[in-house]
Amino acid sequence: MPAYPIIHHHHDVLIIGAGGAGLRAGVAASGRGLSVACISKVPPTRSHTVAAQGGINAALGNRSADDWRWHMYDTIRGSDWLGDQDAIATLCERAPDAIIELEQMGMPFTRDDNGRIYQRAYGGQKTDFGRGGPAYRACAVADRTGHSLLHTLYSQALRQRVEFFIEYMALDLLFDDENICRGLLAWQLETGELHLFRAHTTIIATGGFGQAYASTTSSTICTGDGGGMVARAGLPLQDMEFIQFHPTGLYGTGILITEGARGEGAVLLNGNGERFMEHYAPDSMELASRDVISRAMMQEILAGRGCGPKKDYLHLSLEHLKPEIIDSKLPSIREIARTFARIDIHSQPIPVLPAVHYTMGGIPTNERCEVVNVERGTWNVRRDEEETPSTYHVSRTTIVPGLLAIGEAACASVHGANRLGCNALLELVVFGKMAGEQAASGIKPGTMHKKLANDFLDPLLSRFDNLRTSRGTIRPNHIRKQLQNIMQLHANIFRKADLLAEGQRQLRELWGVMQHDLHVADTSLIWNNDLLDALETDNLLRQATITIAAALTRMESRGAHWREDYPQRDDVNWLKHSLGFVDDDGNVRLSTRPVRLSGEEPRTHVPISFPPEIRAY
Repeated sequence: MPAYPIIHHHHDVLIIGAGGAGLRAGVAASGRGLSVACISKVPPTRSHTVAAQGGINAALGNRSADDWRWHMYDTIRGSDWLGDQDAIATLCERAPDAIIELEQMGMPFTRDDNGRIYQRAYGGQKTDFGRGGPAYRACAVADRTGHSLLHTLYSQALRQRVEFFIEYMALDLLFDDENICRGLLAWQLETGELHLFRAHTTIIATGGFGQAYASTTSSTICTGDGGGMVARAGLPLQDMEFIQFHPTGLYGTGILITEGARGEGAVLLNGNGERFMEHYAPDSMELASRDVISRAMMQEILAGRGCGPKKDYLHLSLEHLKPEIIDSKLPSIREIARTFARIDIHSQPIPVLPAVHYTMGGIPTNERCEVVNVERGTWNVRRDEEETPSTYHVSRTTIVPGLLAIGEAACASVHGANRLGCNALLELVVFGKMAGEQAASGIKPGTMHKKLANDFLDPLLSRFDNLRTSRGTIRPNHIRKQLQNIMQLHANIFRKADLLAEGQRQLRELWGVMQHDLHVADTSLIWNNDLLDALETDNLLRQATITIAAALTRMESRGAHWREDYPQRDDVNWLKHSLGFVDDDGNVRLSTRPVRLSGEEPRTHVPISFPPEIRAY
């Protein structure tokens, strides 16, 4: 192995990822007087948070009466009772303050006629614990909310003197002999140099792994780099089988058409011109939960009631809306439809099809954003022929010192089996701030870094060099396309055992290709996109492998995970989080973690809990 010169950096806190979560954590940590470094594959204003359109949930009550407990109930119901209720209570109770903080930072929220922050309705949310009318809870900046959030937080991070390292690829986490995370090894794309970032606390904020699928609203940078690093470190990933399909991806491109369009009154129509959601969710219609609408859309298409020559998409109709509503509240959607579909939404419907949008699973954390590990456990499965469940050992949770995770990369779990629209941006700012404060609480500025063994980098450098010098016959982008097609076909909206098992078999073949037949043609270190593809594909493959294994083993339907061969939710056997470990040969070990079904009001500490019930819209 050639010698790789290493450039050393020392900070109190290292943040991997410069999206909304990473930036909010940086603002919080640097505000406590800590030295903060933030590395990113792309310039911060190009992070995937920029793609979020519709809004941020908070029970402000600006348009109608609202309560954070109603928001909590909606989030738990949306999660199909797989969300951890203590974390959800924290998320919803802190939401109004988070919005006010963003406003004070300069975020230009759209205003109503009275000058208050404008709020629109979003799917799966009602007042009075699901018994009332629509909850107008989503605070918006027209339909460019993520864009505005990202620029607001980036300006604040610069003001707080967060040090940015832009266009760096995170390679692997550093752990000492006590299994304490001590930082990160990264590759600077522009110069080809390797950098060692030492930190007392490392915060992973790298986003989801939506690029594991062929049709996705996720940008090309969403390759789950944080999850890949955690899996390589021998730590588990949680609830990876729960993949959210957004109902309205632009047909043929997967570009997101915000749920905010339906919040403003857009309707879904099939090929017969029928508003079909009345058959699937008569109370909520187009504002039912995303998993419910996505399945309804696919059922319409499979029944031959789709639109177009191939009857393979549906229509989102906005023609009945007043032009001033479209132009003031949905200007980006108007431009997206004009640019990519060449239609005028004032007079023509938008062709839409569900697309992978969000990964509910990720790096398991507790309610304080600390990454957790678990001891070996076994699945508790009651087979049809058994009268009682098989023996189940509850895995003991331990904290991974020096490591936090936030945003879509993490699994707190505030989304459970299905995320409500507009809770994603909320999670970024609430838990981003919490992570920055959590890091600051355990660090005294100027603390010296622990000396590590001379050879501690050898395994990390060896993996990097082996990928860089791979001289097989299959290019990494070809492997990635195969991976995406396997996941699209075998782990889609509707799942069955035989389909998942075949997908699992094909992924194992890809592991063999990655290990023995990968070909990285470019031998340089500067802007080597071939090597970057190989590193990202390794991250995607590890997470896809756990996703299919967990989906095959979870024999129930819950939230976004729909098993045609097990169409009912099974709280007796499956009201628990899945945990998946994958080794360097692609072998998966599965365990579980209990769902936390109770929480407390954060300020009064009064217990609050919503027991499982039938989920209907």
